[in-house]
Amino acid sequence: MFDNTRPDPEALARGKALFVATFALADDTLVSVSELRCQEPDCPPIETVVTARGSDGIVRDWRVHKPMGEIDEADVVELKDQPA
Repeated sequence: MFDNTRPDPEALARGKALFVATFALADDTLVSVSELRCQEPDCPPIETVVTARGSDGIVRDWRVHKPMGEIDEADVVELKDQPA
């Protein structure tokens, strides 16, 4: 399920910045990223989960069925249009 390789630090920073900008996250929001591998039938081979934890206690999660390095602005904007 977990891959021990680490994503490219530049791709990780770029991806986090996309989420911060798109969702107007506060500067003190903790943003974490996990890439998960799935071995189950009918699930994506890699899913990226982005979690934002605000100082107000609100936690939000987003899932993209791609590695972080392949996530682009269109993927993140699409998540904005989905119900929370």
